[in-house]
Amino acid sequence: MFKKILIAEDHESINLSVQKTLEDLNIPNVDYVYYCDDALAKIQKSIRENEPYDLLITDLYYEEDHRKQEIKDGRELIQKIKEIQPSLKIIVFSAEHKSGVIDSLFKEYEINGYVRKARNDSKELKKSIASVYINENYLSLDMKQEMRKLNSYEFSAYDITLVSLLSKGILQKNIPVHLQEKDIKPYSLSSVEKKLNGLKEDLEVTSNEQLVAFCKDIGII
Repeated sequence: MFKKILIAEDHESINLSVQKTLEDLNIPNVDYVYYCDDALAKIQKSIRENEPYDLLITDLYYEEDHRKQEIKDGRELIQKIKEIQPSLKIIVFSAEHKSGVIDSLFKEYEINGYVRKARNDSKELKKSIASVYINENYLSLDMKQEMRKLNSYEFSAYDITLVSLLSKGILQKNIPVHLQEKDIKPYSLSSVEKKLNGLKEDLEVTSNEQLVAFCKDIGII
C-alpha cells in the first residue's frame, strides 16, 4: 500500500474525513493542506529531500478567501505537479458530476482515479486507493455508466462550435454568418440544419434548447 500521501482539500470537515479514511487504511505518512500553493510547496520539498509522495488526493474546486493564491484550482495544481513529478499518482475527490469534465481529467490531465463526494464516498475512496496502487485507473460504477453515455457519441469540434453558438443565443438561421466569418466549413444553412438535426436525433432530444442543456450538463460547453 502507499506509504506517503498528501491531501489537498479546502473544507476542514472533508479534509478530516479523508484523513480518517487513510488512517483506516494504516497509511503511515499522511500530510494535508488547505491551499493548492501549499500542496505544490509540499511536493517540491518532498522531492528536494528525496522523500517524494506516492499519491495526491485533491479537490477540483477551491474557494477564494483572504489569502492570495497563485494556483486557483485542482486542474492547475495537477498541471504544475505533472511538470515536476510526472509519476505521482493522483486521485481527484470532488463534487463535480459532469461526465465531460471528468472525462477530460483522465484524458487531458492523466489522473489515476476519480471519486465523487456523495453517499458512501469514504468506501469509494478506499476502493480507488486500492485500485490506483495496483496501477488501475478508478471510476465508480455509476460514473462509468455516465461516461459510456458521453462516449457513445463523439463530439467533433464542429459540433461543439454549433452548440456553443446556440448557447450564446444565436439563432440557428444566423449561425452560417458566424461560421463564415471564422472560415469554419461547411457554413451553409442546410449543412447546419442537417448537423443539428442529426445531433438531436442521436442524443434523443427534440429541440435546440434541450441540445444546449444536455451539452452543458455533460460539460462539453
